[in-house]
Amino acid sequence: MDKIEMHHTLMAARARQKMNWDDLGEAVGRSPVWVASVCYGMNSAPPDIAQGLANALGLEDEALIEALKAYPTKTWDGAVPQDPLIYRLYEVVGVYGPTLKDVIQEKFGDGIMSAIDFSMDVEREEDPRGDRVKITMNGKFLPYKSW
Repeated sequence: MDKIEMHHTLMAARARQKMNWDDLGEAVGRSPVWVASVCYGMNSAPPDIAQGLANALGLEDEALIEALKAYPTKTWDGAVPQDPLIYRLYEVVGVYGPTLKDVIQEKFGDGIMSAIDFSMDVEREEDPRGDRVKITMNGKFLPYKSW
């Protein structure tokens, strides 16, 4: 089973079980954002988490568990996405990317924020003018080295 088939199998099981990402994260003791990224095929799960996800979703398919554990190839379509929410995230990076780069390098020096030593959280903040989406990204700073 490849990562695409794995993803479709997991999404169908999640819908049948009426589980949300918080439920799945709680079932395996991990962040719901990280669990979703595993189910979308962008991260690999350790054996115990792969088995826990399969159990939580009522799936006993060994090929699925192996696909969950498999290391991903992290690629995505280079075209600008049409989905409005994903497009807005691209817009945020397009508008604020150079600003974030400048501010991060001013505070830390010449380097980057790791997407490997990284965590992310999504929260809902109630607001009388309309609820707000709060995305927190937390990545280790990696300085460029001179040699």
